[in-house]
Amino acid sequence: MLLVVKSGGEQALPEWRAGFADVAPELDVRWWDEPGLDPALIDYALVWDPEPGRLATMPKLRAIFGSGAGVDAILRDPHLPTHLPLVRCVPPEGTQRMGEFVCWAVLSLNKDARRMAIAQANAVWDAFDPPFAAAARTVGIMGLGAMGLRAAEMLRGLGIPVVGWSRTRKIVDGITCFAGPAELPAFLVRSEVLVCLLPATPETVGLIAAPLLAQLPQGAGLVQVGRGAHQVLPDIIAALDVGQLSGAMLDVFEMEPLPADSPAWRHPRITVTPHAASLPSRHERARYIAECIARHQRGESLPNLYVPERGY
Repeated sequence: MLLVVKSGGEQALPEWRAGFADVAPELDVRWWDEPGLDPALIDYALVWDPEPGRLATMPKLRAIFGSGAGVDAILRDPHLPTHLPLVRCVPPEGTQRMGEFVCWAVLSLNKDARRMAIAQANAVWDAFDPPFAAAARTVGIMGLGAMGLRAAEMLRGLGIPVVGWSRTRKIVDGITCFAGPAELPAFLVRSEVLVCLLPATPETVGLIAAPLLAQLPQGAGLVQVGRGAHQVLPDIIAALDVGQLSGAMLDVFEMEPLPADSPAWRHPRITVTPHAASLPSRHERARYIAECIARHQRGESLPNLYVPERGY
């Protein structure tokens, strides 16, 4: 079986090959742009941002695997073979890493780590009392999928109260759960730190904007680890400048890499991270994809399939 890879650049191919060699040595793993590679021989594709039209040139292709939890860049291909399964990469390590990142981000906001980072960069001894004890501020998690639930569990382990919101009703021990547009205001007013873990759907585009931010408690924190299309960056900056938000941890952006002239880089209340919240190791992702391929070969159902009607 031939698996073609386009993720992380050609320099990442040896690491991908080593990961697959440990778990599925029968797979022939090739680089996407390998000279002389015959598209008619390709069985599976592992991609992040394939050039439009390329996947459609592979007549034998049986399934497409995204190299991350989001498949937005794949869906931008107007010639995408939509009859093929499209699998989002959500191995267990990814949910654990997301939980770790969310805990770090929430604690960083509550302890004003951005202020300390700026002081260190300027060699200034800026003694101050961190404004919040983490357990004194309720965290609201938008999106109660596997990653949201793991983040909630880990936050509660730190003694931090959590509420949740999702499109459809969820019942989670120890967490007050809100659902649907009608209950969103009641959720927001409780969210002293808002964590966005929503998928990218037409309904969530531009959601993190002035109307939503105005419903948060004064001085709330924001952790954006969902999708770049969710946020309206000028509105976030405006909310920070007037004190409606006290700080923001932004891991995703509409344009990535984030352009050097973006005001987010220099804002004293924003911490920028490079879409790094939950990305598992290539070895772990290779294991997950190899298991999916084995299931597909046996005629079994595939996990984490992209469902167009659902939007994720």
